[in-house]
Amino acid sequence: MIAVRSVRANMMRSVLTTLGIIIGIISVTGMATVVNGIERGFEQNMASLGTDVVYIEKWPWVRGSDFKWWNYINRPNITVEMADALVDRSRMLDAVTAVVRTGGGASFKENSVEGVGITGATARYPSVHLVDIEHGGYFSDVDAQGARDVVVIGAAIAEQLYPFQDPIGKPIRLRGRKFRVIGVFTKKGTGADAASSEDSMTHIPFRTFQKHWGTRWRNVSVQAKLIENITLEDAKDEIRGILRVVRRLDAKEADDFELNEQQSLRAQIEPIKNAIYIIGIGLTALALLVGGIGVMNIMFVTVKERTREIGIRKAVGARRRTILMQFLIEAVVICMVGGLIGVGLSIPLAMLIKLVLPGYLGIGTVAIAFSICVGIGVIFGLAPAWTAAKAPPIEALRHE
Repeated sequence: MIAVRSVRANMMRSVLTTLGIIIGIISVTGMATVVNGIERGFEQNMASLGTDVVYIEKWPWVRGSDFKWWNYINRPNITVEMADALVDRSRMLDAVTAVVRTGGGASFKENSVEGVGITGATARYPSVHLVDIEHGGYFSDVDAQGARDVVVIGAAIAEQLYPFQDPIGKPIRLRGRKFRVIGVFTKKGTGADAASSEDSMTHIPFRTFQKHWGTRWRNVSVQAKLIENITLEDAKDEIRGILRVVRRLDAKEADDFELNEQQSLRAQIEPIKNAIYIIGIGLTALALLVGGIGVMNIMFVTVKERTREIGIRKAVGARRRTILMQFLIEAVVICMVGGLIGVGLSIPLAMLIKLVLPGYLGIGTVAIAFSICVGIGVIFGLAPAWTAAKAPPIEALRHE
């Protein structure tokens, strides 16, 4: 109680002392908000790729400093026939789909929206990737084989083109071609919790895409989902063998296709992510060090000002550990005041960060911030508290 009363009696000085702590806590929470947002967004994107999905494509995802683009540009394009071959011959794959993408505008009557993604896929796409549909359904094998003009649209497209009506069964134009809406994807939202682009995406049958816009000069991706308990390397070996036969490659010839998967991309991103963590921790540690030195400085001043009080307390029987605990608590309380102010300012800062970057400020980050405050109070308040605790009572009483 003596420690708390001392802080209250010098509230302005205590608040000014904690400016370094406040800046440090804001730095910690701000850095954590950005890093956690990037981490959640990265994991969300990785989850959408699938840990058990192999992507057969023309270009590799991982490109090192020695990457030579001319070795890849002359590769033949990936074709839907490669997907058919995997379906017929593979024993390790659960489902295979061919995917091709383009973009353009969508319209219904007087309403229109730009920047719409158009994905052509086979009816097996939901067996390869998780697909959430809120209304209607995905197109069937009959739709896919018949190249029917049907489409599943994203939630954002449905909201903008059909604001006051059910879009199921309604016509829609994609890049000037007429389709019929048969399904609406579940809304994913924006920010780090979901990929907002999914809300502006449409899916149509692969053969329908071929019929309207062709795939000869487009990058087609064949995506294969593994059977459960099949290792990635075994599946890749089987896929490579099948596709080399399809491409009629000699034993001495190199692959003219690439087998991409999530782990390789994660391995490339991991050093970048670690560098962001190290830089962030370094900057926040520097700010907290400055704040801790400020707390230590003011506590030495406080001990000096109250030397006579320390002498009186010792004269009436106060032990060293009691004096030590008193000033240690005072340092912790000062840091906690700074922590409260810092966290209070961090909440609106996190909201501002979310407007321009993926951000996430969780309860765990706030708890860590307060733990840091207590730690700084103990570490930087220990030396002044020990100075007070070991002060000789007689010399302390003589102090003016």
